[in-house]
Amino acid sequence: MTMRLYDTSRRDIVAFEPGPTVLMYTCGITPYDATHLGHASTFVFYDVLQRRLIDLGHQVRCVRNVTDVDDPLFAKARELGVHYLDLAAGEESRFNRDMEALDTLPVFSAPRASSAISDIRGFIGMVLDRGFAYAAGGSVYFDVTKFDSFGSVSNYSHEQMIDFARERGGNVDDPHKRHPLDFVLWHPSAEDEPSWDALWGAGRPGWHIECSALALRELGTTIDLHGGGSDLIFPHHECERAQSEAATVQPFVKHWMHVAMVFKDGHKMSKSLGNLVFVDKLRETWDPREIRLCIIANHYRREWEWNDERMPAARHRLQSWLASKGGPDGSRVLEEVRACLDDDLDTPGSLRVIDEAAADGRDVSDAAALLGVRL
Repeated sequence: MTMRLYDTSRRDIVAFEPGPTVLMYTCGITPYDATHLGHASTFVFYDVLQRRLIDLGHQVRCVRNVTDVDDPLFAKARELGVHYLDLAAGEESRFNRDMEALDTLPVFSAPRASSAISDIRGFIGMVLDRGFAYAAGGSVYFDVTKFDSFGSVSNYSHEQMIDFARERGGNVDDPHKRHPLDFVLWHPSAEDEPSWDALWGAGRPGWHIECSALALRELGTTIDLHGGGSDLIFPHHECERAQSEAATVQPFVKHWMHVAMVFKDGHKMSKSLGNLVFVDKLRETWDPREIRLCIIANHYRREWEWNDERMPAARHRLQSWLASKGGPDGSRVLEEVRACLDDDLDTPGSLRVIDEAAADGRDVSDAAALLGVRL
């Protein structure tokens, strides 16, 4: 059986045919607050993908980083009057408890950005040596004009890239930049931020370089699949690809996969707006399997809006599935769910198949387990 998945860069559903071991990198959390439903949605969908790949006979090495060197973390630690690493450790533990409760598979590794400073410095050195970066104003910038295919992950226009860079912290008006889309590889630290020595001046890494260095260290030069939320397509993943291929002269990612945003009150769930639904709060009232079912009732590529009717619907679904345990053989149900997942990870279709089988009294335990729902 061939799995087909949408590739962001190719803008098409294409065959995903990795080797026996699948190298996967998913961008993880910046640990300065609790896990909200938008985070959980991203990681649950990648978990379903891993489960189907394992079911197909693959080994999966999934790396999910922890961004513990980043502006939002420093700002929150400053606000609370605590050390940034103490804040990060506590929030990472809370995130891990949420992921365990949602029954996501353990990842191959969960490296922290702070563990990779030497790797990052070496990586920046490679990019500089190959002429794709320059030092100015105490910082090191990637020169997008030297990388001809910049923009081919997102396929956004120049104007769109400028808008997204401005919206997502790209500082397009930085006077030290040669081009507004040039991005920081290394920059000076504020007085209360961590700082490391480097040949081009003391400071700390930029956001994008952290994931490139960790991916190279943990998985090697070329990754089978790289993903995260759709808000990471630009600038984060676009910049990751550019700097990685500039350094290694090899393809960085074979397949780009992105999970759509979750909305509440008409806006994307975000910490800046405060329109969040936290997983640990949901777990006080709802079975984690119900939370998982609430998420996968949506297709991973389609945005969806949270409302108060979603959890009762998930509870009803779980109760229906549980009632089917011990019924006639449900092996055909499992095969139908496999076919749905191989069709661009069609979890809503999978749920409909299981619902119909459960309504007929057939045992759906194996099919549900493939979706990460243990009955």
